[in-house]
Amino acid sequence: MASGNNLLAVAAAHGLILAIMVSAVGHISGAHFNPAITFGFLITGRIAPRLAASYWAAQFAGATLAALLLKWIFPDVIVKGAHLGAPTLSPAIAVGPGLVLEIVMTFFLAWVVFATAADPRGAFTSIAGFAIGLTVAADILMGGPLTGAAMNPARAFGPQLVDGYWADAGIWYIGPLIGAGVAALAYEYLYLRPLRPLPVGPPESGIEEPRPGDAAMS
Repeated sequence: MASGNNLLAVAAAHGLILAIMVSAVGHISGAHFNPAITFGFLITGRIAPRLAASYWAAQFAGATLAALLLKWIFPDVIVKGAHLGAPTLSPAIAVGPGLVLEIVMTFFLAWVVFATAADPRGAFTSIAGFAIGLTVAADILMGGPLTGAAMNPARAFGPQLVDGYWADAGIWYIGPLIGAGVAALAYEYLYLRPLRPLPVGPPESGIEEPRPGDAAMS
């Protein structure tokens, strides 16, 4: 379990680099970086299945290449001691609570992503990725000592694959997918989809006639 100073440094590093990269490439690809976030966009119809699959391939491949690079850079004693940074479950909690923690932390992350990036009324153009980065940092400060606070299946997959360390692996795949899925659906149906179809009327009624399909759009 990390000390207070080390935990703060880890949280700050993760949050800062994510904030920078989301700000840098968000206008190009959406800057998902996270298969769970892509899953949330997929189940709400905000990304095509084929594009989501290509994002997943890129995310998992990128995580694997990063883990291979770390294995090449660091000596074996460090690699084996930290499992290349693969998330681990604290002895202080069981698998069930660990899974719930990953669900909750990823819920917060996905909710902030939808509120700042998916919602056109959100603050994305003003604060870019910093709300997302701060959420990751806060989640790590809370859950890092307990589950590693991965919130990202690719973040777990790269080091697990390269180091061959798969202890309690389901926590970091099932948890983030559930958390992001619930957050995405909740935000989508609470704030991004109209409660009822747009009214249809002739021009003289003062209500603009929607084009075919507009009233049924969600």
